[in-house]
Amino acid sequence: MKIVKLSAVLEKPEIKGKIVEGMRKGDIFIYPTDTIYGIGCNADIPGSVEKIRSAKGKGGRFSVAAPDKEWIWDHAVISRGCRDFADSLLPGPYTIVVKARSNAPKSAVSREKSLGVRMYRHPFYGIIREAGVPFISTSVNLSGKEPASRIKDVPDRLKNITDVAIDAGEIRGHASRVFDLRTDEIGILRH
Repeated sequence: MKIVKLSAVLEKPEIKGKIVEGMRKGDIFIYPTDTIYGIGCNADIPGSVEKIRSAKGKGGRFSVAAPDKEWIWDHAVISRGCRDFADSLLPGPYTIVVKARSNAPKSAVSREKSLGVRMYRHPFYGIIREAGVPFISTSVNLSGKEPASRIKDVPDRLKNITDVAIDAGEIRGHASRVFDLRTDEIGILRH
């Protein structure tokens, strides 16, 4: 696992370019968000997603960080009222759960045909936008354990599958609030 400082990614075009290229081809990243550190990869590369799922010990589906709001509207079935609500939330420390369209990344769609979507309010999100791919968004922890707040605290099982860790120092946040937008009514799944 290669560790790169967030400041280097944001300030040095050659490093940013390599990160964007790695995202597009399916490299696995540990990266900072507006809530906690995440681990992810291009959601359209099932082999990379499966490595994360296997290492975490989690059988469920993952959320995606959408490259932009148009991606969400193109990959989700969402009512006008819920769309306006989502538009007001994102980017921010929230996950929206929507009905997935058939073109949504299968690796992130649940058995119930739902899709969790994030857009971070964090400088690293600009790199995801530049890559232009849906990016797996899941906490950097083993299933049932607390997420790591520093790169050095990431469990070895996750470090061993990671290509690049983006170090932004210590992050002491909480998991995102989760809103259910699968119907016309807005529901809260996690505060």
